[in-house]
Amino acid sequence: MERQPVGEIRPARAKDAERCGDIAVVAWQRVFEAWEQLLGPEIFAQHYVGWEERKRAEVVGLVRERPEQAIVTEVDGEIAGFLTFYLPGAEGVGEIGNNAVHPDWQGRGIGERQCRRALDLFRERGLSGATVYTGLDEGHAPARAQYRKAGFRLSTPHIRYFMEL
Repeated sequence: MERQPVGEIRPARAKDAERCGDIAVVAWQRVFEAWEQLLGPEIFAQHYVGWEERKRAEVVGLVRERPEQAIVTEVDGEIAGFLTFYLPGAEGVGEIGNNAVHPDWQGRGIGERQCRRALDLFRERGLSGATVYTGLDEGHAPARAQYRKAGFRLSTPHIRYFMEL
């Protein structure tokens, strides 16, 4: 049985920024919990204490300052998810940036649809490619699945090392 699309994807407006910031914090909670498990509480605190305020400010700033490079999914008048993107310079490759779906709306295809919409926007602008960055940890597993469902196939492995001094 095919899933029915949920919500309407539309261009972001500057007034959507605060809600997008709120969604970012609750949606990324699982990622930062996974990182704390991997790193331990001491190293996690050295690098990520206050992540909530920083992530929220980053997303709010992006949506407020460049709403033309963001989309949101609205369900019954409430924003359920968002996606920011970067348009290229001379290289012709668009990049999907911060994106999330509120946990109350996850598992309904919203994230995949947002990615597909961003890819359509890239195609409409005549771009030659697209990229997205995500983690290999368990907290990012839903994001990796979403990107694969949207059509991403090629990837390069990355690793980031940490140490206490």
